[in-house]
Order: sequence, then structure tokens, then C-alpha cells
Amino acid sequence: MKKYNIGIVGAGGVTELHFVGYKDHPERIQVTALCDPNSEALHAKADKYDVPQRYTDLSDFLKNSGVDAVVVCTPTSLRKEILFPIIEAGLPIFCEKPFSDTLAEAFEITEKARKHGVPISINQNFRRHFPFELVKGIIAENKIGKVTSILFSNLMFRQDAGWRLLEKRHALSVMGIHWFDGFRLILGSEAKSVVAQNRSSDAINCEGETDGTVQVVFENDAVVTYVQSFSSAYRKTEMIVIGETGTLVSANGTVSLYRGRESKPEDTWENHISREIATYEGINHLFTSMETGVEAPNSSLDNLKTVTLLDAAYVSAEEQRTVYLKQGIYA
Repeated sequence: MKKYNIGIVGAGGVTELHFVGYKDHPERIQVTALCDPNSEALHAKADKYDVPQRYTDLSDFLKNSGVDAVVVCTPTSLRKEILFPIIEAGLPIFCEKPFSDTLAEAFEITEKARKHGVPISINQNFRRHFPFELVKGIIAENKIGKVTSILFSNLMFRQDAGWRLLEKRHALSVMGIHWFDGFRLILGSEAKSVVAQNRSSDAINCEGETDGTVQVVFENDAVVTYVQSFSSAYRKTEMIVIGETGTLVSANGTVSLYRGRESKPEDTWENHISREIATYEGINHLFTSMETGVEAPNSSLDNLKTVTLLDAAYVSAEEQRTVYLKQGIYA
């Protein structure tokens, strides 16, 4: 397999996922350059991971680093101004999620990448970290029959710091981008309607919503009910997938199968894939796409439908109406 030299733009906390995830694959990937306008953060991170090339200016990075691909770990509010020059330089991109704050900008970025022939993949690492892919496989084995509904709860007390505090879109943008993507993956279907209610708790310091409740109807008629909270003193992440012949319950790294009226699971599967491992797998999808010319499963084109679903939830909550979609995009 080809080995790639990559550069990372952004030296914040999320870059840890990338450095840690990549270090066990020196035969495939090497971080040779890091770029961040904050010189202190740049050198601290580069020193920690022994990155030789260090840049505080993006244009200097693009002109002189000689990297094969770029990983973008900047705040979402900076996506367009960071991604456009990288696209214009013709460099493949692996981008953190959501890859844009707004659907309109996501379309604009994707269209520019298409015109320049630049592949973009998105780090939807929860496809593997949370057992979405495992559940999809169990469903494919007809363990629970046709899926009729999914009940999903993600409750926590989360006080963010830094740039996220000023974002108008908060809890759903931070965590819902994972869950919406997972629902699409499990069901192998796209949303046809979305209705949502968002709320903001004074317990959390932020501009955007801290809590939300979303119901999504998919084109295969499965219904997803999703509750997100950043203000809950009780912590829980649980997914219940109800099928016509069985039910799957996902929590704490396990998936359990229930049938009939039995109180104990008939079968149980384990899922302990770290976010770091899943992040490496995500960039390797990009590399494989570069080598084969086949669109990556985590491409920006696919991710547009996840961003559409996220955007539809915000529109529904803001305008107090049901939002209708067709094949995962606005009808």
C-alpha cells in the first residue's frame, strides 16, 4: 500500500484523535506538517508528536509543505475559508464533522470540490465507535425482521469552552451529527420528514440549544425518536431498534437481542472500537478512494444528506413546522 504524507490544519483538542489514531499505521500515514495561527498551540502539539514542519499561515503551508492530503480540524465557522484554498491547491481532504455550519455552505464546498476534482471525506467516526455498523450487520442477518422504529437517548451534562460557546447551533450540531448519520446507516434509507423542538437550559453557558427532541420518518417508514441533552445530571446513551421479530438494545459497548417476552437477551455482541481507531479507518477510506477512483463511503457527497437532516431539525425547531425531504434533500 502507498504511504501518504499528510498535513493537519488546526492544533486544537480534536487533533488528538488523529495523531493517536494514525501512530499505529506508519506504513500507511505520516503527519509531516501542522498549521495553526496560534504559535503556542502549534508548537506544543508539534513538539508532542514530533511534527517537523510547522506553519502559522495556510498559504505558506499549502505552498511549501509538500503533503499528499490535508486533515482539517478547525472550528466549523472557519470551514469555507480554510477548505476553499485547499481545494484550489488540488489536495484531497479529510475533514472533521460537521463539515459546515450550514447546508448552503456544505453544498457550496462540495460543488467547488467537484469542479476541481478534489475528494473530500468526513470523519464520521461514530459509525464504528458507536455500534451503528454492527447493528446494521445484525439487521442484515434478519435477526429482528423489518425495523419499525428506533428510540435513541443521549443524555449528559456537558459544558463546552472556547469557540463552541458562541455558536448558534450547539447540542444537535455537536452530537446529533453523529446520531443522524448513524440512523441513515442502520436503516439504509433517507429521511422524508423531520419535526423537532429545541430548548436552552440556563445550567449551561452557551449561545445555542442545550436540549432537543427530534422525530424523523424515513422513506422505508421507520420512525426515529431522538432525545439530546447537554443539561442532564443523569448520563445515558442508549439506542433501541425495534423490529417486527426482535429488538436490539445498544448501550455501554454492547448490543443485545431480545425476542418475544423474554426478560434476558437471546444474544449479545461487543463493540469496543475507539474513536481514534475509527478516525484512522475514516482517512483510509479517503486513501482507498484516491487509489481506486471509487467514491468513499464517508464522502462529502454522502455527508450532505446527514447535514441536510441536521439542518432540517434546526429549521423545524426554529419555524415550528414539519420539514419534508425527498431522497434525503429538501423537497
